[in-house]
Order: sequence, then C-alpha cells, then structure tokens
Amino acid sequence: MASHVVGYPRMGPKRELKFALESFWDGKSSAANLEAVAKDLRASIWKQMADAGVTLIPSNTFSYYDQVLDTTALLGAVPPRYGWTGGNVGLDTYFSMARGNATKPAMEMTKWFDTNYHFIVPELGPETKFSYSSQKAVNEYREAKQLGIETVPVLVGPVTYLQLSKAEKSAPKGFDLLSLLDSILPVYKEVIRELKKAGAKWVQLDEPILVLDLEASKLEAFKKAYSFLGADLGGVKLLLETYFADIPAAAYKTIIGLEHVSAIGVDLVRGAKTLNLIKEFRLSGKTLFAGLVDGRNIWANDLVVSVTVIEELQQALGKENVVVSTSCSLLHSAVDLKDETKLDAELKSWLAFAAQKLLEVVALASAAAGKKDEEFFAANASAQASRRSSPRVHNKAVQEATAALKTSDHRRATPVGTRLEEQQKHLNLPILPTTTIGSFPQTPEIRRVRREVKSKKISEEDYEKAIKAEIDSVVKLQEDLDIDVLVHGEPERNDMVEYFGEQLEGFCFSANGWVQSYGSRCVKPPIIFGDVSRPKAMTVFWSQYAQSVTKHPMKGMLTGPVTILNWSFVRNDQPRSETCYQIALAIKDEVEDLEAGGITVIQIDEAALREGLPLRKSEQADYQNWAVHGFRITTCGVKDSTQIHTHMCYSNFNDIIHSIIDMDADVITIENSRSDEKLLSVFREGVQYGAGIGPGVYDIHSPRIPSTEEMAERARKMLAVLESKVLWINPDCGLKTRKYAEVVPALTNMVNAAKQLRAELAK
Repeated sequence: MASHVVGYPRMGPKRELKFALESFWDGKSSAANLEAVAKDLRASIWKQMADAGVTLIPSNTFSYYDQVLDTTALLGAVPPRYGWTGGNVGLDTYFSMARGNATKPAMEMTKWFDTNYHFIVPELGPETKFSYSSQKAVNEYREAKQLGIETVPVLVGPVTYLQLSKAEKSAPKGFDLLSLLDSILPVYKEVIRELKKAGAKWVQLDEPILVLDLEASKLEAFKKAYSFLGADLGGVKLLLETYFADIPAAAYKTIIGLEHVSAIGVDLVRGAKTLNLIKEFRLSGKTLFAGLVDGRNIWANDLVVSVTVIEELQQALGKENVVVSTSCSLLHSAVDLKDETKLDAELKSWLAFAAQKLLEVVALASAAAGKKDEEFFAANASAQASRRSSPRVHNKAVQEATAALKTSDHRRATPVGTRLEEQQKHLNLPILPTTTIGSFPQTPEIRRVRREVKSKKISEEDYEKAIKAEIDSVVKLQEDLDIDVLVHGEPERNDMVEYFGEQLEGFCFSANGWVQSYGSRCVKPPIIFGDVSRPKAMTVFWSQYAQSVTKHPMKGMLTGPVTILNWSFVRNDQPRSETCYQIALAIKDEVEDLEAGGITVIQIDEAALREGLPLRKSEQADYQNWAVHGFRITTCGVKDSTQIHTHMCYSNFNDIIHSIIDMDADVITIENSRSDEKLLSVFREGVQYGAGIGPGVYDIHSPRIPSTEEMAERARKMLAVLESKVLWINPDCGLKTRKYAEVVPALTNMVNAAKQLRAELAK
C-alpha cells in the first residue's frame, strides 16, 4: 500500500528559514544566501520523507512566505501598485506584496480556514491579466529529481484560489471572482504540462474550499475546471486534495464524478463523517487518499483504531484503491520530537510531531499491506494506555468546578452603556482616546535577559531590575507621546499564550515545537494534556508595578480562554468546550486579582475567537455559544467601574459580529486597516454596537509608517457610521515584532491624528 503526505513544515527544525528571511529583510545577507538556505532545507525534507519510507512525497509545499502568495506569483496576478511589469515575479515584488514597502501597503492577510496559519489574500478584478510568471513548482520538482527523489508537485487548486480571493477596489460591485476561472485555467494547464514534461507522474491540487457549504454554481466550477485541466494530459494523474472538515454530500458527489481526477484526498480526522459518504457512494475508478494521521495536532495516532478504518475502506473500495495519508499538511504541526529536552519520557510517548507522523503513515500503510511492525504497534498501544490512565491528566476538583458552570450564562448585570458612564467618572478620558494593543518591541537585550534568567546566568533580582527598567522606558515613551491608556509593553513575556500556559497546571511545553503562523513568524503552542487550573497569580506583580509609575490608566494584559485554547495543541480526549471552560475559570481568578490590585482597565485578548469557528455552518452556533460563554465567565465577577477590553486580529469578523457583541466587553480593539476596512460594512448595514470600539488605524505587520492624515482618514470613515463617544484610536495589533525606529513615528502620527480629529469634532 502506498503512503502519502499532504505537505510538510517549511521553517526547518531549528527555524532556519525564519532566520534566513529576517537576515535578508534586514539587509544583512543576500538573496543568494537566502536561496542557499532554502535549497538545503528542501533537500533535507525530501530526504527525510524518503528515508522514512513515504512513497508519495510532496514538492512545492516549501514557500518563502505563503503558498497562496506563491500561486499569485505563478499566475502573475500582481496588484498594479507594486509596479511589476511582467516576466518572472522576483523576490522584491513577492515580499512587497507580503509585507508592503516604504511607499505601498501590503496585501491583506487573513486566517487559512480555521487554522492559525495566515495567507496573503489575492486581489483580483475584471482587468486582472494572468500569465505563467513563476516556475517554482517545476523547478522544485526538478530539484528533487536531481536528488533521486520522485515527488508529487502540489498546487493550490484554481477554485479554492479564486474563492479565497477578494475583488480589487476598482471592481464593480458584486463582481464574481469565479468569472475569472476561464482566465486562470490555461496557466494551470501550462504548469501541469511543464510538470509532465519534467517527468511528474502525479500532481496534487489542494481544494479545501470543498469542505465549506458551497452552492450548486460553485460546485459546477469544479466540473468545468477539472474537465479542462485533465483533458489530454496522458500520463499525469490528478489528485484532488481536501482537508479540515467533512465534505458535504453534494460536494462529495461532485468530485467523485470528475472524469479526469484519478484520486481524492479526504480528512478522516476532522472529517470522520466523510467515511459514511465513502461507504454509501463508492468511488469508481479512483483512488482514495485516506487522511488518518492528524496534521493539526501532536498526539500520537491510535494505530489500532486507524487500522480498523483502513480495513473498512479496503473492504468498501478494494485494497488497491486506498492510500494512507495525513489529514492535511503537516505545516500545522511541530517539526520533530527528536531533540526535545523539556518533555519527560511519558509525555513524549504520547506525542508525534511531523517527523514522527511520517513514521505513523508508513507504519499504517505497511500494516495494511500485511507487513505490520509489531514493535512499533506495541509501543504505540502502551503509550495510548498510559495516557488514558495517567493521574497527571485528571483533576476531580477542576472537573466539578467546570460542571457547575452550566447553571449560569455569566452575564454582567449592568448594561454596557451604564458601565461606560461609570468608568468614565474615574478614567476621565478624552473623546477618541488613544491606546496600543499590548506589546512593545522586544529588543535583543530583553530577549537576552529572559534567556539568561531561565538558564540561571543572572539572578532573579537582576532580571526583575531589568524588566522594571524596560517597563519604565515604555511607560515614559507613551507619556511623552501623549497616549491616553497605557500598557506596560510585556517585556517579561515570550508569547501571549506560552506565558500563561507556563503558569497553569495541565500544560506542558516543548523546546523546539515551533509552528509557522505567517511569513517568518513562528509560534510555539503549549500542549494541553490535562485538566487546567491556576496555582497562583500570573500578571498582577508586573501590572501593579507599571501602574505605580504613572498616573495614566494602565491596562492589565491577559490572553483569553478561547485564544489560549485555539493557539494550543489541545487534548483530544474530551470536548474542546470543557477545556475552554477550565481555562476560563483560571483567567477569571486572574481578572479578579488584578481588579483587587488596583487595575481598573483589563484587556482580555481573544485574537483567535474567529479562527475556531467550525467550517460547516451547522456546527457554528454551538461553538459560538460556548466560546462566548467562556469569555463571559472571565469577566462576570468585576465591578461596573472596571473597564474590560478585548482584542481581535486578522480574521473575517463580519459573520460573527453578533457573537462579538454578545461577549459584552466594554471596549473592543480590532484589526481594520489591512483588510480594506471590511468592518465598516457591518455598521453600514445597521448593526448597533453600543460598546467602545477601536478599529485599527495602521497595519503593524508592515514596516511602512502611515501619515497622520492617512490614519485620520481611516478614523473619519468609522465616524461616519459610529458615534464619536465610542470610537478609540489604536494600531491593528501588538508592536512586539516591530522596531522602535518604526513604532515611535507611527504612534506619533496616530496620536496626532486623534488630536486633529478632536479639533475637527469640536468645531
């Protein structure tokens, strides 16, 4: 039986690509240096998969930034503002699209389905001209072949690409992106023919859009696309790959009827119901790539359960028509357990990172072919039993406290308008108050101090002195800039989730379990393996210190329970809602300790609320109910005079705006500038929002510094649909990844924009 992997992490086991990219962006190394690092990484990944025994190895899953942006380059769909004049899309143009440059803003960035990975959103219109403008897919196939490794080139499928795009600003209202299908298909066909000429036997086209609830017209687009792409290929097989959820019945019936598609890939981890469709509507003349090894979590596969599923599939389809695969790309998993030093032997036995998942795929394929690795299966069975019975996993007191939550909806008793009036009595903020989202630039010196206290190279006293000095500096800077509500800058924090997870029971942490979020940005998700509780206060000391050095209001900064959940590797032995409620109780305790410590503005970030929304509409209401309830649990015990903020970033919020309102926060700051101010449309359509709201006036993920007038104009657009008494002025997101040389002028312009608008409103 063949084995297959949908995709693999591209950063490298030690984040080699991250550091090469950032060195290149900083002008410290050349494009040739970057390309050499990339080539070495690709070679090592292909060899690793070949050595593991994977028979169908993906290529073209490597990217300098994002696979959707790679597709934009392939199609030559570069927005005119970047001045590209044709030919191959080079690195300067590519990175300008991704990050912006000194004069032009970046393209919009948003979440890849319901993951924490971000993609660059294509901007298309009726005037967009498409041409074959990047030979990356063919070049990387040839590169692997020169190493003696046959691969399956991977492309983002044409229908998914168009459906994830947005209409450019000049496009007519209601422009149908699928009307461009006829224009892009010839480019796709040219690429596939080039791959065939280079020797490719398979081409994988990723169409995860198929797991959404698509209307019939969009399903018709698949018939058109794959009829065109598959005709007259001869010798190249097309694999249509889906992932992240169950395939709706109508979509499944459509794709199994595609004449020129040789194989269908499905996610049988998050899409377990698809198994019933496979049994009911048999594939005819097609191979099933069965995604049984979880690409989005780090728990070891229960091999016995997976073998049972394989046997069912073989019985339904025939042994020769089933290939064992991952549920999706392993891009969403950590890279390798091999070098982990922070996890004990028992915990490690419960886990499988990307490298170990390769072995699981191969072991399952071998077992299905009658060549079971008895030792491998025995070790797996032992680990599964250990995890089920371990006392480290279960805490009766936490379980009882969580069960008791079901008796209340935990709403604050006083309406938000009344609370805001009470809060203003002591905050005394100007109209259009200014604030930032939380973090300030993490300098090399601060990172060094954190490393050295962990390795005991400096004392706790020296560490505290250094962090206090940094807080003093950040507070003074904000006072000098005349910002109204301050933050302490979070110099003590490595990551907004990891920082809290390190102080909560039920969490553990890897040393090198990095996962790409966007571009060079990597996160190291905590691993939630057991019931969650808070042994002691986590942030009160630093927040109280920061408040003590200023008369301005100082925000206490917390990460919310839904974001901690969605940005962690979550235990898969109980419902996610149960784990969320456990975290909510821990954060509730912290909120109340901050309030008792004199902090009157507390921000509970829920940056990841939207990304946890299930892809299927039938499942969304349940998620929104328990996620919003989890947030309200954290705030239900505070006084009316305590102002609760929350923050959300880089997602499509319009379809959950009513859930955001239902969170009942006093103020929400939310990404707005990079998404072409989509948020405006919500309020234009009549949604009433009585709480404070701060739509971001500039994109912090770009080095570009917007002018005062540009930021003022963004705020004016919001004032057209919102009352001035509820509007806040702030950046899109935290400033951790920026440099002070960028932050100071940007915040200066932001504050000046607020003052300019106050003067205009006073006239």
